[in-house]
Amino acid sequence: MRYLFALCAAALLSACAANPFNAYGVQPGTARDAVIARLGAPTRVVRLPDGGERLQYSLQPFGQYAWMVDLDGAGKVLRSRQVLNMADFNRIEPGKWTRDDVEREFGPPAKIDGVASWNGPIMNYRWTDGSDMFYWVYLDRSNVVQRAHPGMEFVNAPDRD
Repeated sequence: MRYLFALCAAALLSACAANPFNAYGVQPGTARDAVIARLGAPTRVVRLPDGGERLQYSLQPFGQYAWMVDLDGAGKVLRSRQVLNMADFNRIEPGKWTRDDVEREFGPPAKIDGVASWNGPIMNYRWTDGSDMFYWVYLDRSNVVQRAHPGMEFVNAPDRD
């Protein structure tokens, strides 16, 4: 059992070697190829309305961070930032944003749920503000955001009788 744990830990650490934890240090003007050489292949590449593209580096479904590296039309970095935070979540506009808008700004969700009391999908993002958190984005059947809010994730909370 210890061997299996050590093997899993080693695999996780080696996977982290090429992950976007160093995305904070990506400087404006850096070429696209240099970003990919440093951070590895992005989770997703999204076209931006201004003709540039966004390289998404998401640690969902189990991680709590997602970095967006925005490139101009020439393939040079405009900015790099971690977006799973309250300030960025507050940009979501119910009634205006669609699922595509949410995924463009935050990457793929950790999971998509449904509940009997809501007539549409619910996107779930894991994030942290010092505590383990979820951010829920409620979509209607047309994939338009109707509401969004944070909540605590109690995955590691002790059982209480």
